[in-house]
Amino acid sequence: MVKVEFRDLGVKDYKDTWDLQEDLFKSVIDQKIRIRNGESDESTRNYLLFVEHPHVYTLGKSGDRNHLLLDEHSLEEKNATYYEINRGGDITYHGPGQLVAYPIFDLDHFFSDIHKYLRYLEEAVINTLAEYGIQGERFDGLTGVWIDSDKPTARKICAMGVKSSRWVTMHGIGFNINSDLSYFSNIIPCGIQDKAVTSMEHELGRKVDMEEVKGILKEKLAAQFGYEYL
Repeated sequence: MVKVEFRDLGVKDYKDTWDLQEDLFKSVIDQKIRIRNGESDESTRNYLLFVEHPHVYTLGKSGDRNHLLLDEHSLEEKNATYYEINRGGDITYHGPGQLVAYPIFDLDHFFSDIHKYLRYLEEAVINTLAEYGIQGERFDGLTGVWIDSDKPTARKICAMGVKSSRWVTMHGIGFNINSDLSYFSNIIPCGIQDKAVTSMEHELGRKVDMEEVKGILKEKLAAQFGYEYL
């Protein structure tokens, strides 16, 4: 069975975490190249990082800078940072109370299909929400996990954006647990102008135990992809 090394980074700066992702991502790709060249007979590693970030807005490669509704001065007032990064998708927000998961997976260990990979991430989140009596859903044509996706009250609870090279993934999901939703009013989330954003706290009307959600999502991901933790 495929093995995955799990790391809970706690609360960590976005740029520092991005640098760590890049290092792990590069190490997996370099190992694949050594294997292909006959220079190694060791299998590549897989990693799963969990983290909460201080307030930060990130813009994907296909995004529009105008979807950030703050200037530099306003960012400072909000105690937030901003990065243009190398994942797919548009703009999103990360901050305290949001569980961010970064799978650095060699998909050759699973399946070579990035769309299937995204659906598996969504399914793990949907199954996590079900443990709390929340019905998470997909929204046709859009990534992520939604509530009431077929109604005018549709709202996103989990955003996704990934990068893949040589079937190795990085970046991942932002799952709103106890997020301060007011920070989403400073962007057009994922470039979608007419849809709301929500959190588990908002849906349940109470604070949610972050450590409990981490434990559930960790196991749902392992079950979905069929791997074990080191």
